[in-house]
Amino acid sequence: MSKGSSQIITCKAAVIWGIGEPMKLEEIKVEAPKSSEVRVKMLYASICHTDISRVHGFPLPLFPRVLGHEGVGVVESIGDKVNGLKEGDIVIPTYIAECQECENCISLETNICLNYPINRTGLMQDGTSRMSIRGQKLYHLFTCSTWSEYTVIDSNYLVKIDPTMHLPHASFMSCGFSTGFGAAWKEARVKPGSIVAVFGLGAVGLGVVEGAKMQGASMIIGVDKNGKRREKGEVFGMTEFINPDEFDDKPISEVVKDLSGGVGVDYCFECTGAAPLINEALKATKMGKGKAIVIGTGNESVKIEFLPLLAGRTLKGCVFGGLKLKQDLPVLLEKCKNKEFHLDELLSYEVTLQDIDKAFDLLKLPDCVKILIKI
Repeated sequence: MSKGSSQIITCKAAVIWGIGEPMKLEEIKVEAPKSSEVRVKMLYASICHTDISRVHGFPLPLFPRVLGHEGVGVVESIGDKVNGLKEGDIVIPTYIAECQECENCISLETNICLNYPINRTGLMQDGTSRMSIRGQKLYHLFTCSTWSEYTVIDSNYLVKIDPTMHLPHASFMSCGFSTGFGAAWKEARVKPGSIVAVFGLGAVGLGVVEGAKMQGASMIIGVDKNGKRREKGEVFGMTEFINPDEFDDKPISEVVKDLSGGVGVDYCFECTGAAPLINEALKATKMGKGKAIVIGTGNESVKIEFLPLLAGRTLKGCVFGGLKLKQDLPVLLEKCKNKEFHLDELLSYEVTLQDIDKAFDLLKLPDCVKILIKI
């Protein structure tokens, strides 16, 4: 029994039926939230590379499915074991939780909760779905699915935000930009005066740039084949720009080294998801203490080269920028509210939920960084 509405809601959602198929606006049914869950009326959503990978069935081909994991909405109803949230609260979803009790949450070394792990099953915590279409089960993305007028989300993955915050910005903070900023701030802990390289200047990469600047990096090298990203990067704090296409097949790690005095950078962030760039990111860092942080999500495997590692470098994966849900994300949200970030520069286009399939064409345009979806 929920504290709010116990009725099934019929609404519109963008449904994908198979690998590579277009999104279809469908009428679906959304059940009432169970004990620890919240039903949210979505207001805005956005698109992240993770959504695109799920379109192509990575890592598991779970269809039919309602995608989307970035967004902002208002609480419509709550389960009877939900604490700290009420109807009318403005919230954003995330894909990590923080129970503050397990070994990992108590530790300062990771933001991956053991009691509420990242959900990759496409179902809720109890193994069932809250969404259906014509009697058929719909898979979620993580425990949210924001490309729907209404969705059910486990409360452990929700963050309440200040209702005065600019809501489109709040949508961007629920994954992409926060992931990049956190990677520089919490995961790498960039030191003042250091040299940083960022592979890929999308929303995540630009978040890294802004995070590295706020951490006091003296040189921030942006790497992207899209020349239009130079201006964006400079707005966020980038000091140097490299377009790999301009260097006649010279390994990008060598180009980065040349620009950083020949010895490499202190930190290199791989934000593209292109598997071969992982080794390039590692080799671009200094021997002995260089750190390569892998953020981008790709669907290919890569063989890691041992020699760069044996020279004392560190290669580390990163989830949600190393941000803890309750300790760290509110700090970023406060900065967002105070307009300390250049989030207006992320927004390239706006579409309605009905036109969401057009968003995938817009993503291919060279000037596109982030697309806002009006629900």
